[in-house]
Amino acid sequence: MSIIAPSMQKDVYKEFHGRAYHPDVTEVYANYTSRSGKLSNVEDNNKVAFVGLQYFIISYLQEEWNSFFETDKQQAVANHKRILSAMLGYPVDVKYLEELHDLGYLPLRIKALPEGTLVPYQVPPLTIVNTKKGFQWLTNMIETVLSCENWPIQTSATTSTAYMKVFKEFAIKTGMPLDFVPFQGHDFSFRGMFGKQAAAMSGFGHLASGLVGTDTIPAVLFAEKYYGANVDEELVGCSVDATEHSVTCSWILEGEIEFFRYLMTEQSPKGILSVVSDTWDFWTLVTEYLPVLKDEIMAREGTLVIRPDSGDPVKILTGYIADKGDYADEFDGIEAATEAAQKRGFEAFCWNGVYYGIQNKNTDVIVLMECEVKGLIECLWDTFGGTITDKGFKLLDEHIGAIYGDAITLVRQRQILQRLADKGFASKLVLGIGSYSYQHVTRDTHGSAVKATSIVKADERIAIFKDPKTDTKKKSAKGLLKVVREEGELVLINDVSEAEEQDSLLETVFEDGKLIKTTTLQEIRAMVDSQI
Repeated sequence: MSIIAPSMQKDVYKEFHGRAYHPDVTEVYANYTSRSGKLSNVEDNNKVAFVGLQYFIISYLQEEWNSFFETDKQQAVANHKRILSAMLGYPVDVKYLEELHDLGYLPLRIKALPEGTLVPYQVPPLTIVNTKKGFQWLTNMIETVLSCENWPIQTSATTSTAYMKVFKEFAIKTGMPLDFVPFQGHDFSFRGMFGKQAAAMSGFGHLASGLVGTDTIPAVLFAEKYYGANVDEELVGCSVDATEHSVTCSWILEGEIEFFRYLMTEQSPKGILSVVSDTWDFWTLVTEYLPVLKDEIMAREGTLVIRPDSGDPVKILTGYIADKGDYADEFDGIEAATEAAQKRGFEAFCWNGVYYGIQNKNTDVIVLMECEVKGLIECLWDTFGGTITDKGFKLLDEHIGAIYGDAITLVRQRQILQRLADKGFASKLVLGIGSYSYQHVTRDTHGSAVKATSIVKADERIAIFKDPKTDTKKKSAKGLLKVVREEGELVLINDVSEAEEQDSLLETVFEDGKLIKTTTLQEIRAMVDSQI
């Protein structure tokens, strides 16, 4: 059995609930819903990517519970009785678990929308109900683990989909080839996640959107185990030859030019090679070393990717919004010039042929090199050139590229792509997505919750609901639920009849221990793509 028996993957107070339900209740029907985007990490978000249920079914409802059923009954319940008795302070009665063991399967039915569906807030992507009398306690007993295992993947998939949507928007706007888009968001979150299982789950959410760049190997293994992916037959996730600072530092005596030559000729003569480039003096490397290496880079069969890893990613990549007219001809002093530049919406200005960057609202300035004003992408264009897209934007030569792998957020992503477009550049660059994007979230990010809405009591179906007077946002749905499409959008209909509940977009995916309907990563990606 697993380290944590499936019967104990719950809040302690759930142990009491089987006895607390009205004695005449024989069925409990519940739903999982993302209730609100008030705290969403995605600006103006109105939908949540529904992903991860099949993993939950296979790993928990099948693998872990099957282990419970395959173990001797007394052994299967012994540790549960020991732990819960100690925590509650009295001998707990595990007869209900012994009866479940005798039954030999989980008497539950889960209905759900297809994974990959972008589901509006307040619309449940799944419902769950016990299928056999006497096991009404089971529906909401698994609420805790159902929520715990599903909201993180869905939240990461929603975040990833938001990144994907923006990359696609700017690719279309600037005429960049759309086949590059899936590679533009790269998952670097592994080291910052709350353990390796969280990295695998969140990493799968990243892949579900259609983004394929990832350094999170467990996410690819997760996709193969639970979602029918196969790296031998399809592109599940990918990465490239890349360096880190320790590698660069090992060449401290020889220098970065020799380091680049060694990598390009001896270790990675073909394909994509990403080199962290700010171990020491980033702008010297960009403006002096790369021009020296230009012929070798252009002759190489593949793309050399320059990777800054510190500083403000927006300004490093796109430069400063600068007024290039000389302010010394117009103003008497730096302070007056700074104030004027701020009022005109500039981040930098020229004074006697020298650029000054405005650091804050207190008119502090720093001297800037021209390359800093231009930013990395423009500097690479100056050295390596490229082509013009059919939308009139500059597209870097295929032999050179850029990635920024640190401190990227959804807000910064849009700023970077928009500023490049404003300067006339297509969005040919890769942005690393880290643990801030994928782990600076909670269950409240999308208000995800599991709530019971219907019971059968003394053979009569009764609609139930919660509606706290102190917080109307926590009002639940009511009764049996039906999800339909109206004018192309998913809509919830409350308190329907049993016949109407059958005629819903929610389809049975799990029943009485069996996975009824399966899906694949490929199908999920296609579903997401059709909606963005």
